[in-house]
Order: sequence, then C-alpha cells, then structure tokens
Amino acid sequence: MTDDPDRHAMKMAKKKAARDKIMATKTDEKGLIIVHTGKGKGKSSAAFGMIFRCIAHDMKCAVVQFIKGGMSTGERDLILSKFSDICAFHTMGEGFTWETQDRTRDTEMAQAAWEKAKELIRDDSNRMVLLDEINIALRYDYLDIGEVVQFLVEEKPDMTHVVLTGRNAKDELIEIADLVTEMELVKHPFRSGVKAQIGVEF
Repeated sequence: MTDDPDRHAMKMAKKKAARDKIMATKTDEKGLIIVHTGKGKGKSSAAFGMIFRCIAHDMKCAVVQFIKGGMSTGERDLILSKFSDICAFHTMGEGFTWETQDRTRDTEMAQAAWEKAKELIRDDSNRMVLLDEINIALRYDYLDIGEVVQFLVEEKPDMTHVVLTGRNAKDELIEIADLVTEMELVKHPFRSGVKAQIGVEF
C-alpha cells in the first residue's frame, strides 16, 4: 500500500464527517416489516441472528415455523433449553411440502400457524416475531396474501418488528416491507453431492 498515513487519515476524516451528517438525519424508530427471500442460503439463519440479538438485549420475542417439522435444529434446541422464558417458539409445520404431499393438511397447519402468529404479533410485549418460511406457505396459497398484508399494515403494533422468511416472497409483501433482502445463490455444496450438515444447515 503506497498511501501515506496523513493522506489516509484526512480521507477517513472526510468520510466520517459525511457519514455523521447522514446519520444525524436518521432519528425515527419504528417496528419494521423485514423480508428475507431469494434462492440463496441464509434467510432463516440471518433472521435467527436478529432473534438472538433480541434475546441478548432482554427483548421479548417469538418464532413461528410454518414449514419445518419435528426435525431438531440448533436454533430451536438452544432457545427451548435456555431462553424459553424470553422467546416463545412454535414449530407448526409438519415438514417440507414435498415430504408431506398432503395439500389439505399443509393448508390446515399453515392456517393454524398464522393464527398463532397473529396472536404473538398482537402482543405488543413481543419486540420481534419471526415467521420462518411463511413465504413458502404464501407461495402455495396455503394462506391468503391479502389477509397477511392487511393484518401487518393495520394490526401490527407500531414498535413490533416482524421478520418473514422463505423463497419467492410475494410482490404484495415486498411492497409493504421496510427492509427486503434477496439472498442470491452463487454456489452451494448440495450441487456437488454434499448433504445438509449439522451446524451449517440446522
């Protein structure tokens, strides 16, 4: 690196001043609607990262899993064993759609999960509610997107964050969201014959 230290310091000071000026205009706080979608890995992982932040800050939170069934996952096991007093955890699905192969049953389970989700979101003591894989339930029309959007817009408490994960997020959901991240698949070990592994996928 050929940059001399004084020049670098001046450049960083200028950058910091510009950044501080921008940050001074950001004063609002609100409960966000956050969507993690896309074909890439990491949607639920990132969402659970935020749940663990809430737990670390002693903020009450909750998780509803719409698709994943009885399979043990690190996040669920840790929350249930150590943090169930501050984070309610509800696994409402019975497994991925290609495993269950029962649309009627999948729809019933998704509807039950949505009722639980509404109950948790309406409780304004929950600062964050994660709706894990709800986008899958919406994609297959197990839930009505219009009802979900209307509820989030009209009934979500002002300071409650709601995180919705899963591929193929509906346009209507993206439209009302405050923060949308699309995970892009660049490379995945599954394509090379590597199975899902503990500590990485679950």
